[in-house]
Amino acid sequence: MTSAFSTPHNRKMTLILLAICGLLAIAAAAAGIDDNLPGIILAFLAATAFVLAFVHPWRTARKFIFLLFASILGFVLFIILNIILDTAAQDPATAGTLQNLLQNPVVDAISIIIAMICTAAFIVGAVGSVTMFIRNRRQPA
Repeated sequence: MTSAFSTPHNRKMTLILLAICGLLAIAAAAAGIDDNLPGIILAFLAATAFVLAFVHPWRTARKFIFLLFASILGFVLFIILNIILDTAAQDPATAGTLQNLLQNPVVDAISIIIAMICTAAFIVGAVGSVTMFIRNRRQPA
């Protein structure tokens, strides 16, 4: 099993991709992501670099297909959870402390980060599975 830290080359590439992720996240925060297309693109590229940091050693389409399905499942479950929590935050019967916690801007930021990572994982899974399928298919004799 090949992990992101199994060889010195993979370790170096993982750390480089994580550094790129951090720089892009800082640039996105500096640009702002509220109705700002360049900031949103930078945030999405940061999420993509984060996903790539851990999947770059993969060499089979099966692993990327698993990532694709896991990202779809994660995104759907996240949407359901987000709807439930938003409904609880809007309910007047919800305790004041819980309501304040759910309406905190930090919760909104975490929601955006999870959505970006799921979307980036979906795209990386789709592109990676097609690429590895083409790369690893058997050549006719």
